[in-house]
Amino acid sequence: MKTFMPKEADVTRKWWIVDGTDIPLGRLASQVAAVLRGKNKPTYTPHIDTGDYVIVLNCDKVMLTGDKLNKKVYKYHTLYPGGDKEILYSKLMKEKSDFAVERAVKGMLPKNDLGRHMLEKLRTYKGAEHDHQAQKPEILNIKGGR
Repeated sequence: MKTFMPKEADVTRKWWIVDGTDIPLGRLASQVAAVLRGKNKPTYTPHIDTGDYVIVLNCDKVMLTGDKLNKKVYKYHTLYPGGDKEILYSKLMKEKSDFAVERAVKGMLPKNDLGRHMLEKLRTYKGAEHDHQAQKPEILNIKGGR
């Protein structure tokens, strides 16, 4: 019996829509990353991008459990001397909640060219409106919402 290896031309991509209301950030990110990688399909292959497109709505209503909202810190560097910056997640979730969801999903994808290509298939929105009605997205239920 031969092992089936899908080609890039054989991959059919679907559009999924996820409502992030009252879902913990890590749980949302891990399940969205699995769909972006294609792990929900029987044709999953680690070295080929077989994943689907995902639209995440209501990023401003995604929750952080425990006291992470006040203790978790997003750190980055401006590439200038002494350019270390820190932002508490309480401020980040108020101002750029869609960015916080993107960063969480990015951390759960492979750290190579394939992972960067998978991240391009993610769309995040703060509210409930999106511009992808023409793609006819289907609803993806995230397990473990509160």
